[in-house]
Amino acid sequence: MPKPKKRGSNHQRGAGGQPRNVQPFSDEDASIETMSHCSGFSDPASFTEDGPEVDEEATQEDLEYKLKGFIDLTLDKSAKTRQAALESLKSAFSSKILYEFIMERRMTLTDSIERCIKKGKSDEQCAAAGLACLLCVQMGSGIESEEIFKTLGPVLKKIVCDGTASIQARQACATCLGICCFIVTDDITELYSTMECLENIFTKAYQRDRDTNGVSSAHNAVLHVSALLAWTLLLTICPMNEVKKKIEMHLHKLPSLLSCDDLNMRIAAGETLALLFELARETDA
Repeated sequence: MPKPKKRGSNHQRGAGGQPRNVQPFSDEDASIETMSHCSGFSDPASFTEDGPEVDEEATQEDLEYKLKGFIDLTLDKSAKTRQAALESLKSAFSSKILYEFIMERRMTLTDSIERCIKKGKSDEQCAAAGLACLLCVQMGSGIESEEIFKTLGPVLKKIVCDGTASIQARQACATCLGICCFIVTDDITELYSTMECLENIFTKAYQRDRDTNGVSSAHNAVLHVSALLAWTLLLTICPMNEVKKKIEMHLHKLPSLLSCDDLNMRIAAGETLALLFELARETDA
C-alpha cells in the first residue's frame, strides 16, 4: 500500500528576509506596475535570512501581505500579470515554510491554480503546475492535501492526455501529477489511475524507432521522459504484487529506450531499469 501519511503535521513559520516597504494593492494598479512588484519579489535573495537582526514578526506580516496580493493577482485579466503572480508565489513557496498561511488559503489557491491550468496558455499552465507541486509539498500529507489533489488531479490528467496542449504544459503537468500523487494520496485506486495515465504517455516512446517522423518524436521526448520519471516515482510506493505486474510488463521493453537518440530518455530509462531490478531482487534474489 502507499506509504503511511502523517496527519496534522506541525510546521514552524520561518522568518523572512529584510523588511520591505509594502505598498497596498488596488484594482487600479496598472499591469506594468504589477509586473514590477512581481519581478522584484521573485528574487530568491528576498527570502534569505542573512544580514542584521530584524523584527521577524513584522517581516512575516510584510511577506504575508504581499503574498495575499499575489494570490489576488492570479485572477487578473492580464495573462502576463497572472503568470508573474504565479511565479512570485512559486518563489516564496520554494524558499520558506508557510504552512499556516497556506492552510488558511488552500482552497483559494487551489481554485486559482485550477483556473490557470484550464484557461491559461502554455507558460501560465507551466507556472500553475509548478505552484501546485509546491502547494502539496508545503501542505504535506493529510486530509486537506487529499482534497486539493481531488480537485487538481483530474485537471492535470486532462492536460497530460490532451494532444492539442503544448508539450511544455503537458510535461509540467505530468511531473506535477507524479509528485502530488506521491505526497498526497492514500487511495490505492487513485495511485493506479495516475500511474495508468502516465503509462499511456511514456509507452509511446517504445515505438519511437518505428516512427517515420523523427522531428515529431524528438519533440515529444521531453514529455515521455517526464511521464516515465513520474511513473517511476510512484512505482516506489506500490504494493509488491502491483510492482511484479509492472516488472513483467515493462522490463523487456525498457532496454529499447537505452539506444534512443535523446540523452535524457536514455538516462531516465536506465534509472527506471535499475529500480525495477532492485525491486525484483526483493522478491527473487
